[in-house]
Amino acid sequence: MSLLSWRTRRVRSAVPRPFALPRRRKTAAAICASVLVVVSLAACGPDGGGTTASSSQSGVLTIGMTAGDVPNLDTILASSQGYEGYRFVGNSLYDGLTRFDLKQGTEIPKVVGGLATSWDIDKATNTWTFHLRSGVTFHDGTPFDADAVIFNFDRYLNTSAHQYNSAFAATAASSAAGIASYRKVDDSTVAITTRGPWSHLDSDLVFLYIASPTAVKAHPKDFSLHPVGTGPFVFSSLARGQQVTFTANPNYWGGAPKVDKLVLKAMPDVATRLAALRSGEVNWIEAPNPDDVAGLKKDGYQVLTNSYDHVWPWIFDLTHKPLDDPRVRRALNLAIDRQTMASTLLDGTAEPAAQLAPRANGAYRAANDTYSYNLTEARKLLAEAGVPNGFSMTVSYPTSGSGNMQPGPMNQQLQSDLARIGVRVQLKPIEWAAMLTSFSSGKIPDGADAINISLTFIQESIWSTLFAPGAPLNVGHYNDPAVGALLTQAQSEYDPTRRNALYAEIVKKIDEQSPWLVVVNDLNPRALAADVHGFVQPKSWFVDLTTVAVNPT
Repeated sequence: MSLLSWRTRRVRSAVPRPFALPRRRKTAAAICASVLVVVSLAACGPDGGGTTASSSQSGVLTIGMTAGDVPNLDTILASSQGYEGYRFVGNSLYDGLTRFDLKQGTEIPKVVGGLATSWDIDKATNTWTFHLRSGVTFHDGTPFDADAVIFNFDRYLNTSAHQYNSAFAATAASSAAGIASYRKVDDSTVAITTRGPWSHLDSDLVFLYIASPTAVKAHPKDFSLHPVGTGPFVFSSLARGQQVTFTANPNYWGGAPKVDKLVLKAMPDVATRLAALRSGEVNWIEAPNPDDVAGLKKDGYQVLTNSYDHVWPWIFDLTHKPLDDPRVRRALNLAIDRQTMASTLLDGTAEPAAQLAPRANGAYRAANDTYSYNLTEARKLLAEAGVPNGFSMTVSYPTSGSGNMQPGPMNQQLQSDLARIGVRVQLKPIEWAAMLTSFSSGKIPDGADAINISLTFIQESIWSTLFAPGAPLNVGHYNDPAVGALLTQAQSEYDPTRRNALYAEIVKKIDEQSPWLVVVNDLNPRALAADVHGFVQPKSWFVDLTTVAVNPT
């Protein structure tokens, strides 16, 4: 009997069966039944296959996202579906002053110029001067210049500006937290003054996307239905709740995309994504079911993975007993079998996480690996904390969404693991967008004892956002003055190597207190049809779609 089949039966009564990873043979039959109205039953053969791995329309890249809805098309509000919204919508339609270098997959992506080609830092005045890219136009022909930057920053930050919107301000809070003021120097130069030393402003600015002032003025209340940026793709059409279609921007300053059209489909159900890939409805899917990876490879599909800056934790509410006791939190971390989850449940599409920092983050140091699997020590710690027979707790988790991997089965395994030390976990599923709304408000949904949510430190401001006392996303109420002091020190350190050393020190101190259940780091699996060429899988949440070509044979 496999561990997977044992685990599925063990937790069936606690969590609805549809969240269990299906066996490979059952998946094919289920897919055939579920997609009868959209594809011919003949598309499903006895092995779940149908059309060949090369069944795409020439020049059309169609992606099955994990998102439950099409991300908002208005600049930074693309995060309505998490980082997947930035990955496919934000970065397709828009540019920021800076961006990540996503054209290689061997190194952690660095911040490089976007709509700014370079910048200077005056540490004495905390002023960053950005030199803007010349010759760039928005999709509607409006020239990009310093006035466009100021217009968009006013939209995010200036409460007196007519284009200001509180929703943008709230969403931009983390990225714009360090900005004290900004001004136009001349048509091709903008100066930003920060709130004291702010060493990571360049990474903060990546998602402060710049929209066409002309288009925003023309559609002040519904710009999301008429989005215009400078990005590699141009908005074409939207079918709400289903898909959005973009066309290539032939004049893109970074080089025109190699595909003519990009179609993004909201497909939160993993079986639906698989069926769509096999039928040829899409030629790229995010987060395939790990149990289907071998079959996909056998049938000629490309399944790509790479480490990236990804964390898949439970964040404990440290105001809830007995989670206020670090011995209890450490016991929980010692009681989970990360290796089995990564190698068996997830079929090698994830790595066990032995510390807070992912391997694809500059703060990672192998010497800081803290967590292992030790049930004896876990039980000992619970006894020392006064709960030798365990306790009950609730965990809110998303049913799908950006970076959340296979949340149902993974949380079921954690539930089963913790039962071995007497900890009774009630799992509380919630739709991804609803979780994001609650989390961004600084709350754990339903007042649960913990929240399971995929996170990252790819933007350095996130360290403070998650761990500084009273920070907006510090939903677990973590508070350590020593960590706060190190965060302040890192904010003042402009050398990235020394700054990463400070973050490594922060990781070590945080892990000593175990405020999170650190579980695995995703390897970002995605499956592509055989006729999708030129894609580079970076060590990142984000992708460069300009290099991708679709050439059916």
